[in-house]
Amino acid sequence: MTESVSRFLPGTFTPDPRPASRAAMLTAQTGLELKLLLRNGEQLLLTMFIPITLLIGLTLLPFGDLGEHRVDRIVPMVMMTAVMSTAFTGQAIAVGFDRRYGALKRLGATALPRWGVIAGKCAAVLIVVVLQAMLLGAIGVALGWRPGLGGLALGALVIALGTATFGAMGLLLGGTLKAEIVLALANILWFIMLGVAGLVLVDGLPTAVTTLVHLVPSGALAVALDAALTGSIDWFGVAVLAAWGLVCGWLATRLFRFH
Repeated sequence: MTESVSRFLPGTFTPDPRPASRAAMLTAQTGLELKLLLRNGEQLLLTMFIPITLLIGLTLLPFGDLGEHRVDRIVPMVMMTAVMSTAFTGQAIAVGFDRRYGALKRLGATALPRWGVIAGKCAAVLIVVVLQAMLLGAIGVALGWRPGLGGLALGALVIALGTATFGAMGLLLGGTLKAEIVLALANILWFIMLGVAGLVLVDGLPTAVTTLVHLVPSGALAVALDAALTGSIDWFGVAVLAAWGLVCGWLATRLFRFH
């Protein structure tokens, strides 16, 4: 009997349950969150169609005096809008209603740790933002936008920072308030921040107004992205984005609730 058993590898006839690896859990959760994002018609409207419409409309229609190459100023603004829509408004609303319907509570009861839920959502948002940037960039090129390679590299870094900042804001809002309040507040803040960032396109503003625009996350991202795509760095805008991201990220880790 002993000789027969010794022919098999240890554990062949013994249950050996173990959790999946961190990479496997993150990959699975990211794939799930990405599918949910792309299947949501309201999300697609907010993250894809509105920015594309703004890009084409503001470039082709004579709104304001934006110079001969108006597309160069409009592309950074529209990309900022896309990042804000996806990472902040869309994510805040999705998290808020996931909490309301008990989806996050059920995930919290599984073997998936809290960091896996949050990291999966952030990774899915980042993938969508990358797709947005590629699509908007291609449309911008078709409309006459001609950025340099260095500007594109700096722009990618600024977009990553902006995505992290707005993602932290979205998780903080969606993870702490009731879904109905999140829905209303996220949309109101979206319009306010879009209006503030729109002042970037206005020349000759007083210094105090310009500084105030820089202190708002949307304005900081618009200015920093505009500078990055021309090959320079707006350190003040980068610092403002980093500060908003750190504060909101810290608060989100402290206050985020699964129910």
